[in-house]
Amino acid sequence: MGQETKEIEENRKTRHKMVMVGPHISIITLNVNGLNSPIKRHRVAGWIKEEDPTICCLQETHLRPKDKHRLRVKGWRTILQANNEQKKAGVAILISDKVDFKAKQIKKDKEGQYIMIKGTLHQEDITLINIYAPNTGAPKFVKQLLIELKEDINNNTIIVGDLNTPLTPMDRTSRQKINKEIIELNEKLDQMDLIDIYRTLHPKTAGYTFFSSAHETFSRIDHILGNKANINKYKRVEIISSIFSDHNAMKLEINYKKKAEKGAKMWRLN
Repeated sequence: MGQETKEIEENRKTRHKMVMVGPHISIITLNVNGLNSPIKRHRVAGWIKEEDPTICCLQETHLRPKDKHRLRVKGWRTILQANNEQKKAGVAILISDKVDFKAKQIKKDKEGQYIMIKGTLHQEDITLINIYAPNTGAPKFVKQLLIELKEDINNNTIIVGDLNTPLTPMDRTSRQKINKEIIELNEKLDQMDLIDIYRTLHPKTAGYTFFSSAHETFSRIDHILGNKANINKYKRVEIISSIFSDHNAMKLEINYKKKAEKGAKMWRLN
């Protein structure tokens, strides 16, 4: 095979790959419960490669700003982090090398409780907010953060993370009623046209992401929220078990249909 033919073949493969991933992206979120152990980092990296998400959001990395270089995953070169000076909190967003992502704006919390990125993914605008809410006063914290970031939240926003709070009685095995703070948080989400994608697509399924040994209850405190205008783009959302953390992960698949058809037609023409 001549050099030129080789290059054409490589270009064809790349273009085909781009068409394949362009219309469909996946976002995974997981509270990793600390990444200071090299063995744990190795296992998390292996798990990310296996799940192969377009975007991977991690909470509770426990990495300090000076240690953030320790988080490395082959195939996810773009890694954006918000870290705490103490070994606590910490969030990270990893973006796959397979996609065309351009960051336009980044907001980081110096306590390592959240990070927001605005940019384009395959020419589609996207705003992604990755949150780790504190154990106490979580609903209040999330509500306050939504108010602070109100100007940045739009139709293309996806909010993920460990919000440390169930949003409905169905999100706890105890079926305990939700308190005033959670009701107020839900009202704020409603005002901002934000929906709990898992509950919307699985109205009757009780799925859990966390087991509290203190209360001996399972709950779903890890969430993926999106704008209700995009409900037809949210193809699938599921809970994925993870063996190296005390949380399970959540995965969302998004379909950009128009782009997909356009890409596929162009590809046939080629």
